[in-house]
Amino acid sequence: MRFLLKDNILIPEKNKEYALPISQIQTIPQPSLNPNFPYNPDLQLLLSGKQLLLDDLPFPLDEIQTHYENGYITYRKGIEYSRNKPVCSRCGNKTENWFGQFPCSRCGEICLYCRKCLMMGRISACTPLIGWNGPTPEHHLPNRILEWKGQLSLGQQSASNRVVETVNNMKELLVWAVCGAGKTEVLFAGIESALVAKKRVCIATPRTDVVLELTPRLKAAFPEINVASLYGGSEDRHLYAPLTIATTHQLLRFYQAFDTVILDEVDAFPYTVEESLQYAAAQARKPESAMIYLTATPNEKWQRECRTGKRAFTTIPARFHRYPLPVPHFNWCGNWQKELKKDKLPANILNWIKARLENNKQALLFFPHIRLMEKALPGLRKLAPDIEAVHAEDPDRKEKVQKMRNKDIPLLLTTTILERGVTFPNIDVAVIGAEDDIFTECALVQIAGRAGRSKDFPRGIVTFFHYGKTEAMLKARKQIIGMNQEGVRKGLIDE
Repeated sequence: MRFLLKDNILIPEKNKEYALPISQIQTIPQPSLNPNFPYNPDLQLLLSGKQLLLDDLPFPLDEIQTHYENGYITYRKGIEYSRNKPVCSRCGNKTENWFGQFPCSRCGEICLYCRKCLMMGRISACTPLIGWNGPTPEHHLPNRILEWKGQLSLGQQSASNRVVETVNNMKELLVWAVCGAGKTEVLFAGIESALVAKKRVCIATPRTDVVLELTPRLKAAFPEINVASLYGGSEDRHLYAPLTIATTHQLLRFYQAFDTVILDEVDAFPYTVEESLQYAAAQARKPESAMIYLTATPNEKWQRECRTGKRAFTTIPARFHRYPLPVPHFNWCGNWQKELKKDKLPANILNWIKARLENNKQALLFFPHIRLMEKALPGLRKLAPDIEAVHAEDPDRKEKVQKMRNKDIPLLLTTTILERGVTFPNIDVAVIGAEDDIFTECALVQIAGRAGRSKDFPRGIVTFFHYGKTEAMLKARKQIIGMNQEGVRKGLIDE
């Protein structure tokens, strides 16, 4: 779009002789708020806390412009320039290779655009990002906000108290909780405290399946509260809600929206490698807000900051059933890949598998790469024909996981796709080739965390088959042992 600057107000204008693309206007004026203006409440609901494109708004441009001229709508540059280099205002992209050019019908020029966040709609040099500057929508709260009747363990209660304190004081906190500690329930009191104070809350996570799993749990805990569930293709895309559950990608549409942001699985792909998602999470917060990070496996930098007092944190070092975490056994298996080329597996791996099949004990067997897993599958099916394998691109992935839950599969081979986000009540876990680079400390801790999660089956055996111990293996075992020791010290483990 081109704009004309007249009487310190931006006015849409197509004439190239007088008007400029918005990125070429040095300062974007913001008209003062006219309290007598009858603003459109539908526009208020759609835009509050958002940064949207004109194409996202089902309203005519003249209505949007009128709201801007009365101070209720903001225009921001879609692409800013810093030292003559472009920066995408929505995703923070500064990398030259992630910008492209196209002949733009809106400004009539060859226009620069950001390819990094193209899936959310095209941001170009003439694109205004449109936001809301008027009063925020009212939260109509029920008498009882939280309806959850469960009981927190001592470890959960201690962490819950810290979460409430962080929400109330608008601070930051890392909740370092072991796999299966019950992190979601720890959040309930903090969310309730925020909602009572008419604050807006967002729980964000890198993966869609976690959003789909959390949504019914949050709706059951807060049945009278509007909950927006946001992911690719979600029907709630334009729903204004005091409580939002979203993938981190969806945060790209928000701008200074939330008083409390809870970032779950902060160590998970793609959040850890996508700077744009980290930028989106920071932009979605209000300038004064609380940020709570949840993880079972903080990276080394964060662990160091916790130890040196540079990062506020709380730990939940034990599961609610008060049994220790299964500590991985290291089992040398020689050059297993060489054996696999001959359609064999080392004897100790085969014996481990046969023992589970004979005892009807379900197991997960993690492989570092799909081709190695699929190479091993035919031989293992000679032991049990209903053994299955699963990976990220498998179209039957969800069906196989459900069959595993139904106990129709005795042994499931998998890549790291099942290192987190799945719970099977009574399984043992093995890693084939634990020395591979793909098995980081974080991945190995998460994999070990699949075992012993159920109160009915709190013990599980975890075995790392390897062709040489790695630092990641040693650190993962050390972290698990350390959490068990802390759990005993704090009286959260019975043995």
